[in-house]
Amino acid sequence: VQLQASGGGLVQPGGSLRLSCAASGSLFSIWTMAWYRQTTGKQRELVAQITRGSSTSYADSVKGRFTISRDNAKNTVYLQMNSLKPEDTAVYYCRAQVVGYDYWGQGTQVTVSS
Repeated sequence: VQLQASGGGLVQPGGSLRLSCAASGSLFSIWTMAWYRQTTGKQRELVAQITRGSSTSYADSVKGRFTISRDNAKNTVYLQMNSLKPEDTAVYYCRAQVVGYDYWGQGTQVTVSS
């Protein structure tokens, strides 16, 4: 399985971005998908997760601002990020998990700055 993340960029505080993560391979619908982020010198942290049944969970810091979703027909998971803050600046990674398997995509940089 290969994961291709895209959609990062530079945005002003209060703005929005939508990240996408396209997965190769089959059986995408059974994977738990997640977005993580990491800044220099800090551990990678879980931002949002969506299960095969589309149950979602979020870090407290992004609740009410970010929305994770998936399109199984397109093998893609999305992260809609609204009301962005400078502290959201990070490299964002997608992750795919199913029992016995764990894959990471390359990161996409999100910078929130005026």
